[in-house]
Amino acid sequence: MEAKRSPCLAVDMALYILKENETEEKLKVVNFTDLRNKETSGWRGELGAGVYWVVPFTTGCRFKKMKKNISEEAKLICEDGEGCLALTEEFRATLSEIFEMIDLDGNGFVSLEEYNFFEMRTSGEACDEEAWVICKQNFDTKNNELTKQGFMDLNLMEASERGGDLTDLWIMLMSMGYNKAMELTEACPFSIHIYAEKCKPKIKPLCLETGGGQLNKAVCLNVVNNGDAKPMDNSENIIIHTHKSDTRITSVIENKTEGKTIIHLNNEKSKNCVNNRGLDAFAIEVAPKSMMVCQHVMPLNEQEEWIYNCVYSILA
Repeated sequence: MEAKRSPCLAVDMALYILKENETEEKLKVVNFTDLRNKETSGWRGELGAGVYWVVPFTTGCRFKKMKKNISEEAKLICEDGEGCLALTEEFRATLSEIFEMIDLDGNGFVSLEEYNFFEMRTSGEACDEEAWVICKQNFDTKNNELTKQGFMDLNLMEASERGGDLTDLWIMLMSMGYNKAMELTEACPFSIHIYAEKCKPKIKPLCLETGGGQLNKAVCLNVVNNGDAKPMDNSENIIIHTHKSDTRITSVIENKTEGKTIIHLNNEKSKNCVNNRGLDAFAIEVAPKSMMVCQHVMPLNEQEEWIYNCVYSILA
């Protein structure tokens, strides 16, 4: 329902496809999900045999840290009719959402590998085989995997064992992106679906780290390979690369000189636009013999016309 549309749906998402070579440092950029249908983005093409990395990406134009003040903290536990601790309905609904997030293969159960991604995210410590055996002995499992009810009971035990102290539960919730009102404001769940005509591709999660240098390189190369290039102020050694799509504009500055350069950007004449920097005018420093993303720009309101106008100037 449009009236109950999740704020997560406004977040721009893309996946960069990188091919693994001899070493992880030599990942080759293949493409990114440039096709879009409402909240779904996709890519279609031919891939040779091999191992590929699928790296999630968001520009940061819309997915920003929330500054909302929470006036009233949500209740996580209550007492049942017998005076024992129980999960509130609101907390059970949130735990159900979290269970679906950590159920990475979508089979309705959580394996040890999936549970460890959750544990590393929320506590920084993995669950070993011995602890997993104890977990299975105390909570509902099926085929060596934790059920949703087992996950609920596990969190209830967290509160019961600590006499109602909710500190660890709040740490878990905030690590998963929820605020004190139990609203999902600091995370954007997504799902990945892969289809192939001539084989059965396998997909598995690799790590929790951000894309880092590999992702930044992929974004830059995509803009350079598919965008328009324009030298700055008659300088052939400082080039602005701009890639435009229906919903996003990304610009990359390439500095071919032996020294660093400082570039000033002014977007004040743009209309109905928002950028990942959060400022209409700003300066960036580009290291020698390098390239970097200077800004991502998106429409503030996709239902209205948006006009992109950026003026670049060299400060030093």
